[in-house]
Amino acid sequence: MDFFDKLGKKATEAYKVTSDKTGKIAKETKLKFRMGELKSKVEDIYEEIGKKVYEKHVKKEDISINDLMEECKQIDEISNEIEKIRRECLELKDKKQCQKCFKEIERDSRFCPECGAKQEEEQAKEVEILEKPEVKEEAFVPEESKNEENDEVVNAKTNLERTTEIEINPDSQNITEEEIKNIGE
Repeated sequence: MDFFDKLGKKATEAYKVTSDKTGKIAKETKLKFRMGELKSKVEDIYEEIGKKVYEKHVKKEDISINDLMEECKQIDEISNEIEKIRRECLELKDKKQCQKCFKEIERDSRFCPECGAKQEEEQAKEVEILEKPEVKEEAFVPEESKNEENDEVVNAKTNLERTTEIEINPDSQNITEEEIKNIGE
């Protein structure tokens, strides 16, 4: 009887591990599909920008960046969303991105195996729980919140650069079979 109990426990453990991995793969596939849709939207916006620029050229009119601000803001927003999805995919795989060459590397790597760049160690952030202060009629906005908006603008440029870099130099190891099938479509 003891043998069958051990066998049952091993089978249960194997099932849990397999279902966890299957769930992660399914979630990653959905995220990559969503990322592909967003990249397609970015390409459409690039095309719109190109058309506007060419129309101004044909009419011999000057074009300013203000004429393209709406499209640029859309690209920034989409790039931020792509970056969030990319980070989520890395978390699912328990990996991180090299800070120099942006290649996917093991989370505990001290140096990038691709470019050799030293990686900063991730530090666990401690959270201190404080009592909630009473807020009188005026709402308090912490300085951190005010700075987050500025950080998003800086990160948007970085995310766009990363997205462009990934599109220019896709890592063939990260391309799924489904993405390969969709290339011809």
